[in-house]
Amino acid sequence: MLHVQPIGPDRADEIVAVLCDAFHDYPVMRHVLGTTPDDYEVRLRTLIGLFVAARMLRKEPAIGIADGGSLVAVATMTPPGQRHAPPAFLDLREQTWAILGDGPRERYERLGELWQHVAVAEPNLHLNMIGVCGSHTSSGLGRRLLDAVHELSHQDAESTGVSLTTERKANVPLYEHFGYHIVGHVRIADGLESWGFFRPNPDHDPSKGAS
Repeated sequence: MLHVQPIGPDRADEIVAVLCDAFHDYPVMRHVLGTTPDDYEVRLRTLIGLFVAARMLRKEPAIGIADGGSLVAVATMTPPGQRHAPPAFLDLREQTWAILGDGPRERYERLGELWQHVAVAEPNLHLNMIGVCGSHTSSGLGRRLLDAVHELSHQDAESTGVSLTTERKANVPLYEHFGYHIVGHVRIADGLESWGFFRPNPDHDPSKGAS
């Protein structure tokens, strides 16, 4: 039986590979990178590599599910509390934008500003990315990862729940089904929107903190 397991930095390349598969045509990736470059796959791997490096270098948690020894589903998270970026990440970030160019950097930084409008004020576990390889879609692995993320939040004394964003309208009822509620909605560009979600821990008392 496939099971959820913690993933360390030694498997960062596998995490990137799974997320590149899962997010190949995701609206945010197409928006940031553009839709026409012949080297889209290489640029996508560069961008997602930066995302994953940010998590790994800050020692933030990642979990995954392997089939036959190879990862087929992963989730990366940011726990409550401020974590400063180490110099190695700052250097990698500049190298990445030097490769991808000013346009993608400006669009990505603008995204960061917009996502602040749908952020949750209470300390929470933020689900950065969750993805399942195309070969294992409709297998229930995404739900198993979500359940594990919810449990990690429940075990964290500082976390009041789990937050996330999605840029696919079809995902809205899916996350609502899993106990999330919409906390914000922003327009990114023509035909591209983002929804912010929060799922409080079962034992969270909202009267003890502002949301």
